[in-house]
Amino acid sequence: MVAVEAAGVNYVDALFIEGRYQIIPAFPFTPGSEIAGRVTAVGEGVESVAVGDRVLASTGLGGFATCAVVPAASLHRVPGPLDAPRAATFTQSYCTALFALRARGALAPGETVLVLGGGGGVGLATIDVATALGARVVAVASTEAKRSAALGAGALAAVDPAAENLKVRARELAGGAGVDVVLDPVGGDLAEPALRALGDLGRYLVIGFASGTIPSLPLNQVLLRNRSVVGVDWGAWAMGHGSEQRALLGELLGMVATGRLHPVAPVTFGLDEVAEALETLTARRAVGKVALVP
Repeated sequence: MVAVEAAGVNYVDALFIEGRYQIIPAFPFTPGSEIAGRVTAVGEGVESVAVGDRVLASTGLGGFATCAVVPAASLHRVPGPLDAPRAATFTQSYCTALFALRARGALAPGETVLVLGGGGGVGLATIDVATALGARVVAVASTEAKRSAALGAGALAAVDPAAENLKVRARELAGGAGVDVVLDPVGGDLAEPALRALGDLGRYLVIGFASGTIPSLPLNQVLLRNRSVVGVDWGAWAMGHGSEQRALLGELLGMVATGRLHPVAPVTFGLDEVAEALETLTARRAVGKVALVP
């Protein structure tokens, strides 16, 4: 049993509530897929954690509460630099970022990554992880606050797509030859110019469609210059590769402990403000992540 000190708010939680997720839970149910807090009790035979340990966990459901009961195997100890709100909003964004960049995008040190939605939760995590892996990052974000957050997270430049030609500006910032990797959790109208910003052997990583629009990409632009479009579904991979996922998350937490990663504090709401928190997230008003604090 974990006393919940913070619960991450994610798009998947909104999808569960709206009945639009591929898994439809039985009613009634408590949403909430990420938590952080302290262990208050353990079951018989549990030796991996003890009462009082600071932990985080992916719960699937049940996180928007003051306490949660989860399998001991789902818990990870929280390193000192992470407070509860940062810990509760760490797993999904940072695992997505590392899985995308390394396993699906084959990112190499010195390459340039173009991050759409650079001021969102996945975007800021990707900037942090890509920088730690030795890459250069160009962020794309729709507001001054989000562009400032992207620069603070380590991006070398932040592009305003409403004021600049995304393809032209991204290629300029990459030295003229084009970027090596595009990471896109947004979709919509920015997809095609981002694809055209790729250089030879560039990889376009499809994360999601926060804009609400699934884009249609011109396949001739994939053919030209040997570009690739690659799907990234970290959640499905993690469910089918438990030991590899534990290793992935353990590696990321180790990078936090040694100061290689620097998660940004989320926007926080009280547990009774869950509707406002979800609406802030789905309307894309939040800079970075959103968390509930009971």
